[in-house]
Amino acid sequence: MSFTLLQRSPLSPMSRLILRKSGRLPSPLHAWGHPPIPQLSAVRWTSSIMSRPYKFHIGASWAGKPEEDPQAARLQAPFPASSVIGKWRNEMLARPKGVVSKDAGEDFFYITNMRNNSGVSFGVADGVGGWVDSGIDPSLFSQSLMYHAARYSQTAWAGEPEIDPTQEYEEREQVEGWEMTPYECLQLAYHGVMRERFVQAGSSTACLIHLNASSGILRSANIGDSGYSIIRSSSMSYKEPVQTHFFNCPKQLTKLPGNPRRFSRTSVDSPKEAAIHETKLRDGDIVIAYTDGLTDNVFPTEIIAICSLVARSGGSEDEQVQTMADRIVEYARLSMADRKKVSPFEREAAREGMFYRGGKVDDVTVVLALVRETI
Repeated sequence: MSFTLLQRSPLSPMSRLILRKSGRLPSPLHAWGHPPIPQLSAVRWTSSIMSRPYKFHIGASWAGKPEEDPQAARLQAPFPASSVIGKWRNEMLARPKGVVSKDAGEDFFYITNMRNNSGVSFGVADGVGGWVDSGIDPSLFSQSLMYHAARYSQTAWAGEPEIDPTQEYEEREQVEGWEMTPYECLQLAYHGVMRERFVQAGSSTACLIHLNASSGILRSANIGDSGYSIIRSSSMSYKEPVQTHFFNCPKQLTKLPGNPRRFSRTSVDSPKEAAIHETKLRDGDIVIAYTDGLTDNVFPTEIIAICSLVARSGGSEDEQVQTMADRIVEYARLSMADRKKVSPFEREAAREGMFYRGGKVDDVTVVLALVRETI
C-alpha cells in the first residue's frame, strides 16, 4: 500500500540544553537506555509547594473507542508487562477514576513532577489509525513517545536550575541538572521512539506542556490536532491551533518501517515543525490537554460548562480536577455515539463540502490541571 499521508477515519536532536557550569548531560544509560521513572501517586499528582508560589492539581481520564469488532485482536503484541515501557504504561493506567476503562486505545499520556519539584510536565499523544491498514498497531508509537517524554521531563528543571545566591560559589556549583523546554523534550522523545526496536513503525500527534511552579509560566510544544486550552474566569482564554495538512489529516511524527519502499510517498513531519507557546498563568486557571477525540465531539462552551458545574459541587481541589476530567471524557463518549447532536467534526466537514452526521467515534484522553497561587 502506498500513501502520501496517514488519514484518520471515519471519512470515505537534542537542541540546546541550558546547563549550569557544573551541570551534566544524561549519562549514556540515561540517554539511550531505559532507566526507571519514579512511580507516581495512584491518587493524585501535585507538585510540592516548598517555597514556590504555584501549585498544580492534576487529573487525568481516558477511554478507548468502542470496539466495532469485539473479537478483533491487536495487530501487534503490546509492550510486555515485564518490559520497562509496559510496566510504566500499566502504572499510568492503574490510577482510580470515574470512567471505567483501563485501555486508552491508540491514545496515551504522561504526567510527572520535574526535577526538585520545580514544576509539572504532562502531555498527550494520539496514534494515527491509518497504520492499521498496514498491519501496524498505532498505540505502540504513542505509548513509547509519552514514555520517553516522561523520562526526560522528570530529570530536568522546569526553568533555570535554582540556586541560593547567598551561598558560596562552590556550594552553588553543586546544583545539578538543566532546563528543558517542551520543544526540546519532544525532540528527545521522538528520537527515543526511533531507537525503540519494538516499535516497527507508526505515527502520532503530540502535545507536551511544562508548568513552572516558581514563575507560573506555561510552556508548550504541539504538533498535529491534539492540543490544549486554558479556561480563565469561565471563558476560553486560549486554545492551541491545530496543525493539519488537510481536513482530517493532522501533522504527525512518523517512524517508517525498515523497508520503506511501500511508503516512499509518505510525508514525515519533524519535531522542528511543532508550534511552541508560552504564557503566564493565574490563580484559578484550568489547563486542559486533550486528543482530538474531545475536540471533534465537544464544543468549548460545553467543556467550560462541565468545569463550572463540577467546581460548584464542592469537594477538595484534587477531587474536583479528577471529576472534571472524568465528566469531560464521559460527555465526549456520549456525544460521539449521538447521531442527532451536531458535533464540531460535523461542522468542520461541512466547511469542507463534506456530509457527516453526529459525533466521531474515537479514543479520547484528557489531562487537566488547576492552578493555585499559594503565596
